[in-house]
Amino acid sequence: MKNVTITFQPLDVRVSVPQGTTVLDAAMEAGVHINAACGGQGICGRCRVRLVSGTVDGAPGGLLAAQDIEDGFRLACGTRVQSDTAIALIHTSRLQVPPQELHAGRAEAPGPAPADLTIPPVRKVCVTIDSPSLTDTASDAARLMRALKQQHGFDALTLDPAVLHELPQAARAGRWRVTVLLEPHPCHSPAGNGAGPAPLLRIIRVEPGDTTPRAFAIAIDVGTTSLWGRLLDLRTGETKALASHYNPQIKYGDDVITRMVRAQKPGGREILRQSVLEGLNSIIDRLVNDAGIEPGCISHVIAAGNTVMSHLLLGLETRHIRQAPYTPVVNVFPPVSAQQAGLRLPAGIPLQLFPAVAAYVGGDIVAGVLASGLSTRPELCLFIDIGTNGEIVLGNRDWLMTASCSAGPAFEGGGLRCGMRAAPGAIERLHIDPETLEPMIITVGHAAARGICGSGAISILACFLTAGIIDQNGRFNTQCPTKRIRTGPDGREFVLSSREENGGEDVVITEPDISNLLRAKAAMFAGCQCLLEKASLQFNDLQQVIIAGAFGDFLNVREAVTIGLLPDIAPERFSFIGNASLLGAQLGCLSGAVLEAAERISRNMTNIELSDDSSFMDRYVAAMFLPHTDARLFPNAALPKARAGAAQ
Repeated sequence: MKNVTITFQPLDVRVSVPQGTTVLDAAMEAGVHINAACGGQGICGRCRVRLVSGTVDGAPGGLLAAQDIEDGFRLACGTRVQSDTAIALIHTSRLQVPPQELHAGRAEAPGPAPADLTIPPVRKVCVTIDSPSLTDTASDAARLMRALKQQHGFDALTLDPAVLHELPQAARAGRWRVTVLLEPHPCHSPAGNGAGPAPLLRIIRVEPGDTTPRAFAIAIDVGTTSLWGRLLDLRTGETKALASHYNPQIKYGDDVITRMVRAQKPGGREILRQSVLEGLNSIIDRLVNDAGIEPGCISHVIAAGNTVMSHLLLGLETRHIRQAPYTPVVNVFPPVSAQQAGLRLPAGIPLQLFPAVAAYVGGDIVAGVLASGLSTRPELCLFIDIGTNGEIVLGNRDWLMTASCSAGPAFEGGGLRCGMRAAPGAIERLHIDPETLEPMIITVGHAAARGICGSGAISILACFLTAGIIDQNGRFNTQCPTKRIRTGPDGREFVLSSREENGGEDVVITEPDISNLLRAKAAMFAGCQCLLEKASLQFNDLQQVIIAGAFGDFLNVREAVTIGLLPDIAPERFSFIGNASLLGAQLGCLSGAVLEAAERISRNMTNIELSDDSSFMDRYVAAMFLPHTDARLFPNAALPKARAGAAQ
């Protein structure tokens, strides 16, 4: 798709965007403020602009009079540019961000090396078995083994006893043509260099007929706050469906500590296991329905989660993870039957969890390290996974150090009064007019504003700070010239989108919400500082900072630096990889070599326990300020002078 140029008059601000972009999205990219409090749904009517020249698509908008439309007026949210276009701004819109900073830090992280799609962790092969006769009375199992050796060269084979129940019916229903699922035997360690004996394979499932064209796998991110699933076609590596769901365990606690406490109560561990299974089964149902396939087409499931989430999914004891010296039951999880684990899938389909490093650094981080390629890079990198449990990895291909800090669910939409996942209607970007303090909001999917997701929370905090709506302690300035600051049931709050503007309920952010965000960002920044200190390094020594987290499609690094979440270093050193845990699980679905590499990484990574580090709390307290109490750490922070009457 080609790019077109939009010129905003009278500011003479130009921005190049893909053809078909809405004027509202282009304005946000250009840093031009247009009042849009409904999130781009087209129901508030405040984003009026005038088309000066160029070609656009989209209905002019039912909120415009016929004469207005004839005079060239349009709603910015519903107008998509098709050619170079000039747009005249109607209200007091102005440039919010210096042009040279518009795209600072928005580079994508380089992707990992392509996985070897020819050797997935579970192979699916079709074989024709000789039918029995009076002169050949070998058992069905022996016939199957013989056919696999003759037709595919598989010699070192063993058979899961459960297959014996399926084999007679499958062989005869398929008229002696069957499809076999093979996985490496869990007790066998395959040679990683192609030398030595062939790996021992285990037959785990037999299906009648040739089902090899229907070979799919499911990658799962078992997050503390959110669950994500991706359905993959194993023949092409293509994504066929994507689904997400809040982790139902959240009703038993926002973080892993409270859930481990709940697990120690009578029946608690099973309640938590069933809760997460409820969410995962909902995701699996959506994936297979959206892709139009049967559950029996799934060959295997690969999941990545932190250590506690992995233990709770399998129903394992967690009490010793919570208590010093913080010992999990297992770090490298053996494959289990997905059906026996509680997933609504046919028998014989394996579930493999990514290996953990320590009690609070789990398989999600190992998956993220793989997805980012960190373990193979020569440059010094800092990998930051911004989530409920903030994990950090420092190093390169020669060495890796890691640490974990409890950030809370604020950056995943939890713990906020109007918080939500990055789903349609979630506010993900914000501008504030510096004079009127009116908001310009963009929501996921341009749906009516329903809440605030993680990237939106960061954007709101940064815009409020630079506009003087809050002070550096995160408190509202009640003397600001706006009626959007009011007193609500939780104290002071700012109305981002009113019910009149979005057709639903007021979407607000409160002072307690801001306090939660401050605690989350302080924990992340302090954790990074401590880990660097252990390696005798500083932020300026970093050559690359890789940011992971389920933020949807957008995270503005400049805004994250403004609030002190990320270090104040050169913008080109930042890259963003999104949900690295899910991406790592996806690579694991496609390549058995990835799972072998994951185990090596988990064994070689050095874990630092910040809970036993006395300096962490000092650094945490110092970071409970916007951007930080030590101004030397943020030399490029351009904070405005406080407005008169700022809260004390």
